Amino acid sequence: MTTSKEILSEAKDKMKKSGEALQRDLGNIRAGRANASILSRVTVDYYGAQTPVNQVASIAIPEPRMLLITPFDKTQLEAIEQAIFASDLGLTPANDGNAIRLVIPQLTEERRKELVKDVKAETEKAKVAVRNVRREAMDALKKGNKAGDFNDDEFHDLEDQVQKLTNNAIKDLEQIEADKGQELMQG
Repeated sequence: MTTSKEILSEAKDKMKKSGEALQRDLGNIRAGRANASILSRVTVDYYGAQTPVNQVASIAIPEPRMLLITPFDKTQLEAIEQAIFASDLGLTPANDGNAIRLVIPQLTEERRKELVKDVKAETEKAKVAVRNVRREAMDALKKGNKAGDFNDDEFHDLEDQVQKLTNNAIKDLEQIEADKGQELMQG
């Protein structure tokens, strides 16, 4: 038997994770500014193991639109360069023998609008995930109600609480979307 508090707590945690996942996903969308998170999915073959670039090199932002990647082991310089070329970033690394410079190009107005559409699509996926959590919580509450764990008044109060959690989570997602959209359009 799951208590109503457990159902609400689990729903709240899952909804919060949807927001965190959205922020992570949106962090990978370039805004015309240097951001080390754009390299988060780039891996390099480091002595036979696929390793994220940020674990084999330091990543600095010396200028607003430049990343400076300095490998801890200079023999990995070329492997890091090849990994960036092979990635879907669309950036050309400049290797000076000691470090790699990645210049982030300025975004065109058209590209900014495309990225805002991508942000909306990602946000919509997160909203669907939140609504699925709400549905799961409601189903669990209905089971509890049928089993006699709580009376009809408590059931309706709990339904209202789940709906409030959902509304708050969706409002948070929309705020994340608005912030990222603003960042992209200003970039």
